[in-house]
Amino acid sequence: MLVPTRAILAAADQYQYGQGAFNVNAVAQAKAGIQTHELLRSPAILQGADLANGFMGGNTDFMHATLEDKKIGAKNIANAVKQYGENSPIPIALHLDHGKDLDSCIAAISGGYTGVMIDGSSLSFDNNVALTREVVRYAHQYGVSVEGELGVLAGVEDDVSSGHSTYTNPVKAVEFFKKTGVDALAISYGTMHGANKGKRTVIRKEIAIAVKECMRHEGVAGFLVSHGSSTVPQYIVEEINALGGDIQNAYGIALDQLVEAIHCGINKINVDTDIRLAVVRNMRELFAKEVALRESPSVGPIYQLLQEKPQGFDPRIFLPPIMETVMYGTGVDDDIAKILHCVEYGVHEVVSPLLVHFGSVGMAPKVEQVTLEEMADRYKKGLA
Repeated sequence: MLVPTRAILAAADQYQYGQGAFNVNAVAQAKAGIQTHELLRSPAILQGADLANGFMGGNTDFMHATLEDKKIGAKNIANAVKQYGENSPIPIALHLDHGKDLDSCIAAISGGYTGVMIDGSSLSFDNNVALTREVVRYAHQYGVSVEGELGVLAGVEDDVSSGHSTYTNPVKAVEFFKKTGVDALAISYGTMHGANKGKRTVIRKEIAIAVKECMRHEGVAGFLVSHGSSTVPQYIVEEINALGGDIQNAYGIALDQLVEAIHCGINKINVDTDIRLAVVRNMRELFAKEVALRESPSVGPIYQLLQEKPQGFDPRIFLPPIMETVMYGTGVDDDIAKILHCVEYGVHEVVSPLLVHFGSVGMAPKVEQVTLEEMADRYKKGLA
């Protein structure tokens, strides 16, 4: 069943486990993500980033995706999630990651997303509040949850980038919740976007503790989110490089730090890069083992892109030759099926152990089965 993001975060907060939120960029990834969560009876938050919507709308130059591309892509991702998850025994939320502006959030909501994130972190505090409040007013009338961001994360992910971090001020975080009515807040406490987080990155869990304590003191109900939280498994990086890749200085957040952050008040943990790495490793491994596929009319061009871009670890730069399959799950021949196997198994490999470590295994029944319509009524009455 599809539910608002807030319902899943409320259970994570109440029962004190971490809810992973995993980015998807293809129908096959949505399918695999749902299957993995179902297997472990975990609630699921699948995320489509703003530019993922552009990519799924058919724009392979997704860094320059238009609003129309994003509208098409949001619907395609939502259709995939509904196809595999609408009758699922677990609660599933489809959440927009790093919405650029109100229009991007509207595109996601109209497409079928049950939660949106508006990223106003690069703005002044007052302008961030104003933008986030505008998105909240629009989204809540449809029962859609809203996540904001306060503080700046260093690193690069899609069109989100910064050369430095600005940590979240706990007092300002409480003020932000109060002024915007936002459901969840992504805080800056030492994590970083992308694969190059630094070899000895240490998150400042005291910031999460302080924000949560200030919220409790002020009677503010809301949830905290950790962005830039991929672990960047070193064994996958090493395997990519052994297969002809050239991924350098790639380090993530230590898993034990993320687990500790959960106990300090973090409810939602975003993971994207780990899945990208696993999928790309799988594709390189496939072409190494099945040499004949390099000449395949349907997937041979993928091999050529892998050869041309050894430093790439985002599957979106390698998958354009099979965009029909990526966008709709159709047009599958025997060779494309092998690529889909790479995509799906990459998701399974990354997501499964994180669900165990984050503590969400078996927690699906703990989530309230609330509809968007019911949540909209609660927002209207101030009862959410």
